[in-house]
Amino acid sequence: VMGYSLKGIHMYKVYGDMLSGNCYKIKLLLEHLNIAHEWVHVDILKKETHSDAFKKMNPNTRIPVLDLGDGRYLWESNAILNFLAQGTDLIPSDHFLYANVLQWQFFEQYSHEPYIATARYINKYLGLPKEREAEYHAKQTGGHLALKVMNDHLSKCDYFVANHYSIADISLFAYTQVAHEGGFDLSTYPYILSWIERIKRMPNFIKMEP
Repeated sequence: VMGYSLKGIHMYKVYGDMLSGNCYKIKLLLEHLNIAHEWVHVDILKKETHSDAFKKMNPNTRIPVLDLGDGRYLWESNAILNFLAQGTDLIPSDHFLYANVLQWQFFEQYSHEPYIATARYINKYLGLPKEREAEYHAKQTGGHLALKVMNDHLSKCDYFVANHYSIADISLFAYTQVAHEGGFDLSTYPYILSWIERIKRMPNFIKMEP
């Protein structure tokens, strides 16, 4: 997608991998808001995040990275979501509700992603090598705990905060919709499955594919 950013004259560049949930979150938001950008594919298995050029953008050697086009860079997926969504209806204007959005984003990074995304990475990216089988199985309990918290919450509402689509949903959607690739059967979480279908019907929805 080429053109000019809605937030100024500079073109955004995103360094990422569409099969990474943390990068896919950014793509989902950019498409939903029609923000013009250039997507630069980065191969983490080829250690492309460890080059000197990449380390200048993110010394933590991880994707995604948002290049603002003016010499500034932003990393950490949920920080990028918060930056891009400012001033839109994906962030509540009420301070308590905005704190609720952050609450779910912290939950995603601390209670969800370390289990569901890591199990998926071991299985999908690494091919479930024997030396990591025990770790893979150990991730299942924590992942199911997170999914139960989400399912219980969604039994009472359509979206995570104020019953309105927000960046909290985008944060949690990315890895949840591919949780089966990490061994998590979502069929026992009917409210999550309904929520996934609602998000897929959002304007400008894009699938997680290369």
